[in-house]
This record gives sequence, structure tokens and C-alpha cells, in this order.
Amino acid sequence: MTTATEELLHERHGQVVVLTLNRPDARNALTGSLIRSIGDALLTAESDTDTRAIVLTASGDRAFCAGMDLRAFAEGGDVGSGSDPATEAYYRLTRGETPIPIIAAVNGAAIGGGLELLLGCDLIIACREARFGLPEARRGLFPGGGGTNIGTRIPIGAALEMTMTGEFVSAQRGYDLGLVNAVVDATDLIATALDYARRVGACAPLSLAACKELVRLAVTDPTTVTERLSHWQSVVFTSKDAIEGATAFMEKRDPQWKGR
Repeated sequence: MTTATEELLHERHGQVVVLTLNRPDARNALTGSLIRSIGDALLTAESDTDTRAIVLTASGDRAFCAGMDLRAFAEGGDVGSGSDPATEAYYRLTRGETPIPIIAAVNGAAIGGGLELLLGCDLIIACREARFGLPEARRGLFPGGGGTNIGTRIPIGAALEMTMTGEFVSAQRGYDLGLVNAVVDATDLIATALDYARRVGACAPLSLAACKELVRLAVTDPTTVTERLSHWQSVVFTSKDAIEGATAFMEKRDPQWKGR
């Protein structure tokens, strides 16, 4: 099933939702309305127990996302600085705080805010033509939307090189650095991302939420991870899904997760 808004397409594949940035003529640059559309979609997914994973991709073959719409910014337009629930949900995504697994399918260049958006995703699948860059310093800015966190995903020397030169890296270089999980032909991009989404989504929702938070905290805030580990141990190991997982294993069947 496919539904569409002006700037964001929604398509469901079983328990996986595919969200497609749909501003190809503007290289899928981010506007306030697109940011809110993404946030609204996330809020909907988070409240839907039938949604186990999200694939995030974009229209066209020129760019995944060119970052902030600089024309709108220069003209004083809305570039997503509000405090409404949808905008806040979008920025939770960029911080990796969305409990639902998110797999990015990168169909072209991810620049500035486009790469910052990817850093909030859990897995990144890229076509061979994809490129990644944080060119803000060349424009008198810096990656203020989370791009400076790129050192949590790649070696710090490479992170400093990308942010301080503004130069792009290829999909293969991104893979070599650990930024990208798989590089595939463009024709295989969505199918590969859906395969990852289904494999991830087959795991228990509470377990996935725990993994997402704890793995990131171990890198970004190790002083907090012990406290959060204790929290998740009490939540996950006493959950109905934990019992279901053990029971399904003994009965040699697929588990039926409830997220509780």
C-alpha cells in the first residue's frame, strides 16, 4: 500500500514502513514542512504495534538529501526550528532516540543535514554512487544539527577530516570507515534495505529498543550506560516477550512478539 503527501511518501511492506523524501527537484533538501512530515510519520509508527522497522530513502537518483534548503534559509523561511511534537520527533531521530529500528537506503549524495539525518539511523545501506559530506565549514557554518557526532560512527581522524575540509567520501570509503553497512547496486538498494529491516524487525521490540540506546550510550555517554543497563535489564528480562522468546525456542517456532 502506498500513500503520498507532497513531500513525503509512505509505503507499507508488511511490518516495515518505507518513508521516501520526495523533493527530487530540490535534491530532497530539508524544509520545515518536510521535517514535520518525517516527524509525524515517526510518531505514527511509534504508536503502531504492527510497525517493527522503518526504511528511510529518497526520490530520484541525484541525492538522498542535500541538507538544509539554503534558499529557504537565506530568505528567512521555515527550516524546522519549531518546538511542536512532530519537529521534536524528527530531532529525536537525528539523535538516534527513536525506539523503532531505522534503516537508511541512500540513493545519492547525503550532504550536511542529510548526513546528520543518516547518523540517527541504525543501519545505512548505500548505492555505489552515494557520497557523504559535511561541507558546512565551507559556507561559514558548522554541522550544528548533530554532524559533529560523526566521530561516534567513524574514527576521529576521519571525522575531523570530513568536518574540517568539507570534502566528500564515496560509498566504498564510507563502508571502509564503518559509516555504511552495505554498498549495493542502485537496482538492489530498496530490496537490500527491506531485507535488513525484516531481519531486524523479527527481533523483540523491547530488546531492540534496549540495544539501540545502550550501544549508543556506550560510545557517547559511558557514565550513564550502567544506570540504563540496569533499567533495561529490569524491563526486558521480566517482560512477556522474554518468556515468549524462550518458549518459542523450546517449541521450535517463530516467536509472537507483543512489545511488552
